[in-house]
Amino acid sequence: MSPTRVFFVIFSGLIALVGLLGAGTSVEGPFTLFCLSLFLFGVLFALFLVKRSFDEAETAPRA
Repeated sequence: MSPTRVFFVIFSGLIALVGLLGAGTSVEGPFTLFCLSLFLFGVLFALFLVKRSFDEAETAPRA
């Protein structure tokens, strides 16, 4: 996994954490929905980056 991809996995994890904390502290419905969407985006984006790294490693020629 490249350093750039590691950075974005960590960054998307932080986005997911902020979304989860925001959803936990919100009292309004639309803000809760926004924060849960932010959490979902962060988790799915991190998983996408991990999947992409494994796909690239799988297709790389072995020496």
